Amino acid sequence: MKILIIGGGAAGCYAAVHAAKAGHEIIILEKNKTIGKKLRITGKGRCNLTNNCDLQELIRNIPRNARFLYSAFAACQPQNVMQYFENLGVVLKTERGNRVFPVSDQASEIVEALHTELKRLQVKILHETVTELLIENQICKGVVCGEKVFRADRILLAAGGATYPGTGSEGDSYRLAQQAGHTIEALRPSLVPLETLERDCAEMMGVSLKNVTLTLRSKNKILYQEQGEMLFTHFGVSGPLVLSASAHMCDAGVHTLHIDLKPALHPEQLDKRLQREIAANPNQQLSNLLRKLVPANMVMSLIGRLQIPPYLKNHSLTKQQRMQICEKLKNFDFTVRNTRPMAEGIITRGGVSCKEVNPKTMESRLLKNLFFAGEVLDVDAYTGGFNLQIAFSTAFLAAESMEAI
Repeated sequence: MKILIIGGGAAGCYAAVHAAKAGHEIIILEKNKTIGKKLRITGKGRCNLTNNCDLQELIRNIPRNARFLYSAFAACQPQNVMQYFENLGVVLKTERGNRVFPVSDQASEIVEALHTELKRLQVKILHETVTELLIENQICKGVVCGEKVFRADRILLAAGGATYPGTGSEGDSYRLAQQAGHTIEALRPSLVPLETLERDCAEMMGVSLKNVTLTLRSKNKILYQEQGEMLFTHFGVSGPLVLSASAHMCDAGVHTLHIDLKPALHPEQLDKRLQREIAANPNQQLSNLLRKLVPANMVMSLIGRLQIPPYLKNHSLTKQQRMQICEKLKNFDFTVRNTRPMAEGIITRGGVSCKEVNPKTMESRLLKNLFFAGEVLDVDAYTGGFNLQIAFSTAFLAAESMEAI
């Protein structure tokens, strides 16, 4: 059997090595000069390969269409991915949050391991740009690359999403899927920093917050809430909590971010702490008091929102002013103006409608012999290795299904 794989990224390469084991002729069509270009920069160049967790934790970290992935995850779990790469000679380690990395901290080691295995299995890699699918009688028979035509028994579309266009992820997958008649759910960046209306973020640029609780709201509804880390930038906010929150942004409505700077303390406990600090340093100014509660570069922004004179002595603070301070420490809020551009997103949200793909095989419900894997599908997850696991699991299931059907 001859199989064409469009895209030499994580999903395409993983599908290729598994499909090739059955002795089929496998051809990867990759428009870049090398495979795995985006894979080389994942995890800030360290490659967060997967997350060493169970099925329930995987599903919990996929905000939309998680049920669609049950069969894929059943076929290929994180432990399978870890074992596979370790068998290729890549030594792995598990870090905080069950994130899995190569011990070398080099994403290139993952790419080179796949490349070596592709060569061993005699998988052909052709550096061609697919311009259209070859469709006859509702059956996908191959692809067209400019003036060249490649025919095959099975075609896997795994050309990625629309983020990091410099790596070749320019939305080709969606154009080809549309040609096949598939619905493309609205595309937007996910796991992306957020721009805010308030200008004081720029004044706090570089400030990193740890162990805070971030809440994303829209129309008084909580869309996301989690405790962790975040940071301020010249345009707004970023960091792990913000990236995960961005995955829950709605298409309409005003979104607000609320930071609880002291999640371990109830308002009453926080007020008692304030009173202790005031009693210990009654003649200090308010700004000095706040420095004991928040990073120094946040103090003036906090005071500006409180509208309390910064030179006011601690002993002069009224109960009402203390309550204001407590309230703001528990709800330091911002209005989201926009996400950062698509090119800055880690992953693409949206893509080929899951309703039009068989979750048990990854085959198109509209065209016979056309399969999907990876970011082209309308599934995305939080940070932590979950998105690469989606790529590997859907690719593995597609490879198995292409042989069985």
